[in-house]
Amino acid sequence: MARIAGIDIPREKRVVISLTYIFGIGRSRAEEILKNANVSEDTRVRDLTEDEINRIRREVEKFRIEGELRREVSLNIKRLMEIGSYRGLRHRRSLPVRGQRSKTNARTRKGPVRTVANKKKATK
Repeated sequence: MARIAGIDIPREKRVVISLTYIFGIGRSRAEEILKNANVSEDTRVRDLTEDEINRIRREVEKFRIEGELRREVSLNIKRLMEIGSYRGLRHRRSLPVRGQRSKTNARTRKGPVRTVANKKKATK
C-alpha cells in the first residue's frame, strides 16, 4: 500500500479512486491532483513509481485534508451552536440541518423510533 497524507490507499484500485479514500479528496479533486502531478488516472497504485508517488504527495499537501479538515468542520459546527443560529440549534437537537422534513423520514438523524406505551383504559 502506498501511504499518502498518513493514509494507506488501496493498491489494487486505480489511482483516481484510491485518492478518494483520503478525507477531503473527492473524485474531481483527485483528478485535478493527478493532472497537476502529471500521472495517468488509469494507472493502478501498485504500478506507480516512487517519483510519481512523491509528486502526488506534493500536490495533496496543498489542500486541507484529514485531521485539519475534520477539526475545522467540527469548529464550524461548534461556532454555529454557540451563536445560537438556526443551523446550530438543529445540530444541538440532532435533527436534519438542511431543510429536510422531519415529521417523517428523519430516522437516520433522529435514531430508532421511541414509542410510548399507552395506558390501558380501566374497564367497568
